Amino acid sequence: MRFALMRSLLLHPYGGSITTVRSTTTSGQYVASRARDPVFEKLMDKYKNLLKVIAIQDLILANPTVEPPSVSIEFLSRLSQKLHLNRGAASFLRKYPHIFHVLYDPAKSQPFCRLTDAAVEISRQESLAINASLPVVVDRLVRLLSMSISKSVPLRAVFKVWRELGLPDDFEDSVISKNPHVFKLSDGYEPNTHILELVQEEEGESLSFEAAVERWRVGECCKEDCNVDIQFSFKHSYPPGMRLSKNFKAKVKEWQKLPYVGPYEDMVGKKKNKSGVMGVEKRAVAIAHEFLSLTVEKMVEVEKISHFRKCFGIDLNIRDLFLDHPGMFYISTKGKRHTVFLREAYERGRLIDPNPVYDARRKLLDLVLLGRHAAISDSRDTNMSEEE
Repeated sequence: MRFALMRSLLLHPYGGSITTVRSTTTSGQYVASRARDPVFEKLMDKYKNLLKVIAIQDLILANPTVEPPSVSIEFLSRLSQKLHLNRGAASFLRKYPHIFHVLYDPAKSQPFCRLTDAAVEISRQESLAINASLPVVVDRLVRLLSMSISKSVPLRAVFKVWRELGLPDDFEDSVISKNPHVFKLSDGYEPNTHILELVQEEEGESLSFEAAVERWRVGECCKEDCNVDIQFSFKHSYPPGMRLSKNFKAKVKEWQKLPYVGPYEDMVGKKKNKSGVMGVEKRAVAIAHEFLSLTVEKMVEVEKISHFRKCFGIDLNIRDLFLDHPGMFYISTKGKRHTVFLREAYERGRLIDPNPVYDARRKLLDLVLLGRHAAISDSRDTNMSEEE
């Protein structure tokens, strides 16, 4: 990657020169050399099992032919490798008795799995929260399309992040089809593909949006001790123990003052400014920042956001872009995936500004963290009562 504002952290992780361009180091080595943040690592350690639970939950709920919905253990076992269930489906399900209930169907002579009442209730609460926030969902999709150079994105890319954006699982019908004055689907360049486009009623009509970072800038300007120009600045906070040299701080300060074209501003007709390639890189950072701000949990897999790279006009490696700015983003490699978090949105492993959908998902995480402990305790209490 040619844009190396923060790249020297690779070679000098405790504050060396940040003007060194990474030339011989691989991306894998760059990821491995990043400064670790124990709070995000601990959070992702919890999330990696939650993601497996959600995958199984979706499979169960996608089988409404029986009441209550259920799937066979044999079916889940065949998917063990794809679901990353290292010790098999049955072993994984037994770890979470508060979420999954395994029962034997004598008619079919095999065990099945369904959701517990607690898990079903949490799923219901999440669905209600999503349906109640449909106007917000529409706004998120419009903003996403507005950041695209062509005001359109491949529908398959949206499918990759439908959960992150808080979309209903039937968003093609409940959001896109029900808002024909806002969205339209057209055939893609490849067979059986579609493009989601933003409808503009009049030619030349453009929507005006304020990026999430602007709210932070307004708040900073209102502070009594604000005596610096933050017109083009972003909030920064670094992993604990990451020592930064004076030279590094000076370069960051210089980058903060660098003008750039905002994520919702049209690049067409814009003259190339003095900042040159650094301004282009900063626009890419601004788009990534805004994308994460639009997500429910302010986090997304790097692979998923990469599907929007060309639409947004980003010619850089997305993962390296996040690594170049450790004060704004944090990448975790837990769970055999690279997940990026918006640092400023979190405090002590929780969202600073939660929303109803996030709250419902957090309840499911709480059940995951319970594991078998409470179930074992309840079982012991029952046995003691029977003995008495």
